[in-house]
Amino acid sequence: MLENQFSRTALGAALHRAAHQTLERGLVFQDPFACAILGVTPEEAAAQDGGDERRRRMRLFIAARSWLAERRIATAVARGVRQVVVLGAGLDTFGLRNPHAAEGLRVFEVDHPDTQAWKRERIAAMGAQAPALTFAPCDFERDDLGEALARADVDRSAPTFFMWLGVTPYLTREAAMTTLRTIAETPGAEVVFDYTEGAERDQGEAQAFHRELLERVAAVGEPIIGFFEPQALARDLLALGLTEQEDFNSQEIAVRFFGVPRDQAPSGAAGHVIWARRPDRSAA
Repeated sequence: MLENQFSRTALGAALHRAAHQTLERGLVFQDPFACAILGVTPEEAAAQDGGDERRRRMRLFIAARSWLAERRIATAVARGVRQVVVLGAGLDTFGLRNPHAAEGLRVFEVDHPDTQAWKRERIAAMGAQAPALTFAPCDFERDDLGEALARADVDRSAPTFFMWLGVTPYLTREAAMTTLRTIAETPGAEVVFDYTEGAERDQGEAQAFHRELLERVAAVGEPIIGFFEPQALARDLLALGLTEQEDFNSQEIAVRFFGVPRDQAPSGAAGHVIWARRPDRSAA
């Protein structure tokens, strides 16, 4: 992102989530704060985001990754996890909604200081209260994530869930792996994040869709620079101790969560959502 500005891609993702509440009636992912955090009406969000098949696909992918992450959070809370760290939170509203607050779940948001300042202004404008939400400023390319977590009083000895959506494509692979190593140092850590394969792995219409996305985000000053190959990523996570893994590509998401017949599901390798966990042997 550009210095001294909030993230334009974070704004775009928030608009997709808001529009999904109207255009698909929140079919995949329901977020009652999605429009309020943007300061728009449901009709305004739908008007800004609707009418284009490519935007619809991205909107559904973003809704699906949020649903997948929050489903995994619920499972983790049932196992006793009481800390969620949202990395690169943008305008995500999980910390405001926190459906597990009554069970003692604390939420920590780690993000670029400029984006975080912008979000806090939006929360104030909403008049929302989030007593179990803590902000931890951090620039992933320059700052030490472990130090940022320590400053926010995250208990690094306790199992922690990391939700990291819409970030890795905008980081170098080295920066992303540094963050994953920090995550894996936590006993019982688990993470959900999305990632992108290189456009050269797509064919035909899927490749055109992927390249159009690359051009669009580059035009707002936030180019996609981080790419992963699924098998290599799985091996890297395994080496970090994140031995339990589940990886969904865009086609698999369409089949499993939208009921699209496999032979009609959009082809393409671009977007993935992956969950990985390091079992907490001390709790055994």
